[in-house]
Amino acid sequence: MASTHLLRSRKKIIAGVCGGIAKWLGWNVTMVRILYVFISVISAGFPGTIVYIVLWIVMPEEEV
Repeated sequence: MASTHLLRSRKKIIAGVCGGIAKWLGWNVTMVRILYVFISVISAGFPGTIVYIVLWIVMPEEEV
């Protein structure tokens, strides 16, 4: 079941952005991370990095 709010995951590798998106969409976190890397590589990496940093700043972290 997908979450109703977009929150950064506490189970994180870097900032929890991909984990939060995966939980929000109800998808597997590994698939979201692979998709993020694939899209970043296709877009020459820089736009994907900027989007990740912006989401890291904007998305609140989920509560304990």
